[in-house]
Amino acid sequence: MGKKREVQEINASSMADIAFLLLIFFLVTTSMATDKGLLRVLPAPMPKDQEIVDDNVKIKERNILQILVNSNDELMVNGQPMEISKLREKAKEFIVNPSNSEELPEKEIINVDYYGNVGVTKSHVISLLNDRGTSYQVYLSVQNELVAAYNELRDEMCKKKLSMSLEDLASSKDEKDKDKYDVLTKKVYPMKISEAEPKSYGKEGGN
Repeated sequence: MGKKREVQEINASSMADIAFLLLIFFLVTTSMATDKGLLRVLPAPMPKDQEIVDDNVKIKERNILQILVNSNDELMVNGQPMEISKLREKAKEFIVNPSNSEELPEKEIINVDYYGNVGVTKSHVISLLNDRGTSYQVYLSVQNELVAAYNELRDEMCKKKLSMSLEDLASSKDEKDKDKYDVLTKKVYPMKISEAEPKSYGKEGGN
């Protein structure tokens, strides 16, 4: 009987190093498929100048702009259907009450530093209610329009009284300009948005 042939042992001491190098090679050269999210314009962070509205305080009906977004992403403003594209102008009219209408927030003339006599609606509140089924995109769109309404009014006031834009005022390093910005955002056009916890309102906005 012949002698059994011995199988030569393979030197595997460097296999780990080779595997590691191959892994790095594939990671560097392979194009990984990635999912792209929906393009959205995120609202600005909640401004420091936004006033906290106490829901326990009774406010006259004329001073409240109630906005409801139901589970079908339909917008209701004070009980009336509205397109989101019209929300900004509606909010601006509510905040300013240009014609001193009895159906809009109570208006008074106050004298403030840098801006002189200006008409303000101190008691106005924008109340935002979202259904739990409201899409994130529509939620952000509504937020964008409300923030934009305040910022556009502030910008208009800046250009009228200070001959400069809101952006230039906000970015100015001058201490006096910072004071002007604070007066504008806290006394002339303070942001008053009360956002309630989402509930299930359904298609018609009922409870």
